[in-house]
Amino acid sequence: MSGRLTSARLAQIARRTPANTPRLHRLFYTTNKLPSGGLLRNGAGARLAQRRAWPLGSYALHNLPATRSISFARVIPKLVTKFATAGAAAGGAVIAGVSYIQYQAGQAGSWAVNIFNKTYDGASEIAGEGVDTVSGIFGRISDGWGKTKEDLQKVETPEWLQRLIAKDESGGDEGGHGRGQGPEEPKKGGAAAAAAGVGAAAAYAPADEDEDRTEEEKIARDEQMMMLTKKMIEIRGLLQTVGQSESLTLPSIVVIGSQSSGKSSVLEAIVGHEFLPKGHNMVTRRPIELTLVHTPDASAEYGEFPALGLSKVTDFGQIQKTLTDLNLAVPVTDCVSDDPIQLRIHSPNVPDLSLIDLPGYIQVVGRDQPPELKEKIAQLCEKYIKPPNVILAISAADVDLANSTALRASRKVDPRGERTIGVITKMDLVDAERGASLLSDRKYALRLGYVGVVCRVPSNASGSKLFSRGNGNITNAIAKNENAYFGSHAEFSSDSQLAVGTSNLKKKLMYVLEQTMAASLKTTSEAIQRELAEATYEYKVQYNERPLSAESYLAESLDGFKHSFRGFSDAFGRPQVRELLKHELDQQVLNLLAQRYWNRPFEDLSPPLPETDPLSSLPKADPEGEHQIWQIKLDSSSAALTKLGVGRLATSVVANAIQAHIDRLVANSRFAAHPFARQAITEASTSILKDLSYDIADELEICIKPYKYRIELEDNEWARGRENVTAVLKEELKVCEAAAKRLEDQAGGRKKVRDVMAFIDRVRNGQVVLEGDGIGGAGGFSAPLLAKGREAVFLRDRTDVLKMRLLAVKSKQCANKKNKYHCPEVFLDAVADKLTTTADLFLDAELLSKFYYNFPRELDARLGRGLSQSEIDRFAREDPKIRRHLDVVRRKDLLETVLKEMESLRQLEAREKRSIRREPKEERRKGGWSLF
Repeated sequence: MSGRLTSARLAQIARRTPANTPRLHRLFYTTNKLPSGGLLRNGAGARLAQRRAWPLGSYALHNLPATRSISFARVIPKLVTKFATAGAAAGGAVIAGVSYIQYQAGQAGSWAVNIFNKTYDGASEIAGEGVDTVSGIFGRISDGWGKTKEDLQKVETPEWLQRLIAKDESGGDEGGHGRGQGPEEPKKGGAAAAAAGVGAAAAYAPADEDEDRTEEEKIARDEQMMMLTKKMIEIRGLLQTVGQSESLTLPSIVVIGSQSSGKSSVLEAIVGHEFLPKGHNMVTRRPIELTLVHTPDASAEYGEFPALGLSKVTDFGQIQKTLTDLNLAVPVTDCVSDDPIQLRIHSPNVPDLSLIDLPGYIQVVGRDQPPELKEKIAQLCEKYIKPPNVILAISAADVDLANSTALRASRKVDPRGERTIGVITKMDLVDAERGASLLSDRKYALRLGYVGVVCRVPSNASGSKLFSRGNGNITNAIAKNENAYFGSHAEFSSDSQLAVGTSNLKKKLMYVLEQTMAASLKTTSEAIQRELAEATYEYKVQYNERPLSAESYLAESLDGFKHSFRGFSDAFGRPQVRELLKHELDQQVLNLLAQRYWNRPFEDLSPPLPETDPLSSLPKADPEGEHQIWQIKLDSSSAALTKLGVGRLATSVVANAIQAHIDRLVANSRFAAHPFARQAITEASTSILKDLSYDIADELEICIKPYKYRIELEDNEWARGRENVTAVLKEELKVCEAAAKRLEDQAGGRKKVRDVMAFIDRVRNGQVVLEGDGIGGAGGFSAPLLAKGREAVFLRDRTDVLKMRLLAVKSKQCANKKNKYHCPEVFLDAVADKLTTTADLFLDAELLSKFYYNFPRELDARLGRGLSQSEIDRFAREDPKIRRHLDVVRRKDLLETVLKEMESLRQLEAREKRSIRREPKEERRKGGWSLF
């Protein structure tokens, strides 16, 4: 039972019913006729338009028994008052006498059984109390009658009523014995007489009982309507998320009107806050889909922008600013946009409504406005006011209805005025007689009628600044102003049957929207079933009924990537790190050998300077004697290698290799189609490696610091270096030969390259003297061909040196580590091997182990727990195939949810029909509401 209905009933009981007074309950059902201004229907639509009562014994929002209490102590004193006159006393005596004669004649038995059988059925349905036998009912009523007699003895009663009570007691005994009945039957007879007396009293019940019942029925009727409207608005919201299909929608109330007609004021009066955009130029450029949600238990009023992700915005000034920004974002050249703005307002002061606010009609296009603005606004409004939407046509009272742009537009799509509600604003600007004639206009008659409002808050009202700005609610100020205006003019009295005031407008909107939505439910339900069948078929055939969600897809993708990473961590360990570092240090050794021992590239064709210590003389040189240059070269080369910054170099080489492997894992995983996830994974690995590299590089430099000052090699280390450097020199030789081959192909053949090389050799040997530097060409060869020739000479010389050093390394002289100055290649390679051994051991223990431990956890933080629902959805929808799958699953689930909501309304209808069948024929209503 709702709070309104409960408080109303408690107030009546406390006012009229004495304490500890037994009650006889009778049930009632709400009857609700279609008010004036209802929708026209044909066929099933006419039945849909009738008011819908709740099932017998239920209220709108609760399945509680609905009872109506009539107390003996409450009725009898009023009966006594009614019987104070002679006519009333005679009537009561006749009724009591008839009951007594019926009892004496022996007919009370069957008559009372029938009466109390009906009472038993009604009491069983309402209170849920089972009475096993008819005697139980008689006993209850007899006890109630006895209690009532005791109460009556405490008050002064007329003599005829005392005789009636005494006669009932004595007559019952005598009659019972006279007919030879058992001891129980007199009790039944007394109960029958009591029932007759109660029936007589009930026949003379005062008129205020019917008024109380009417008030309660009205409250129940309003709450029934609110619940139905809320339910259908929820269904409409679900349908909006399903898709933009015209068949999958429920009607809304579309608000149209010309600029300055008071359209915004009407909407703000309904909401109770100033929240719509305002400005000197045309501000409303996009439709605003306004959904009002009645939240009776809410402690605050707030708005939501679902499409923007903004929720619970309690500052209505901020809502107004957001709406203004969204509207002004439409370029002036585009005039208006049909992309709607979705806004939901939750408040205990608003009814459940679905409204669409459109840009106002204009008559003349301004100089700063596009010439097609008027036509585009008309087209946009015409799109929204098509059936089955309800049209709320706003017109100002100071403008003739014949000139109303809103009524003219509605007549085009609703010529009979069946789904148009007229709202006359600014009623206080015309005299009362003129305003009353507008509301009762027959020339431009509307089936749903007109409502007059005065939505402007008076400027001289106390606290008007609070009402007109900020979060202050303007409902009370508007209601007070309207009551003051309409109450001061007899033309708008209740006898005039004219609908005035914002509160009446709200009620009419609720009634009309509920009826219109109910009329559309059947066709919408059929469309939903068709859409669901198609989605289910696609889900079964194309996706094999495999359930999928954004969360599950992300989890599966993350698990698959972790599995691949686990395989990489098992395959990439210390041996792989050693191989990477050794190859890098081998290249550094080759660079040092080229700089200090081997030939260098030349930039021009001038004859080279003579070499004082050619490399060919190294095997026979005495490094410790007159040829100390070779000792200096080797010492400087080894110092350069150890002081190269091996810690930083090795750490960066391994970190880059790990990052390259991670990139390959991403490219071969599901994340390849997800830029957002690829970026997250790359940032995760990069941040971990970056944090580890700083400390590890410094610590590794400390570990190799002894090799910067003294290097001692074992025989096995020398032999391993000799073997390794042989392989390195052979590999370098292959590289040089391959480069020479490519050069010949690029220069036009081996013969041409050899001719150029021969010319360069003659120039460098002094056999040919060039005039100038030969930049522009010489010897009949072009400058580009001479450049190719110089590169070919360099590669030839490098190849010759490598072949010579390979022979030296393989000689017996390089088999002994004492001859390190004669074999610098072997010594430098052995040093590089010692550095590699120290570095790979440290990097495996520090860099790899820590990265393998932290990386999966960083993935969980960035792609698991750290993602919001919107980010998860965005991730899943980056893949077109997954997006399509998710759309099918989501569409199917939403359609099933909508059908379940409609099924609840269908069950409500079934309960209504069952309750109607249980009612007596004479009390059944002539019609009932039917949604399907």
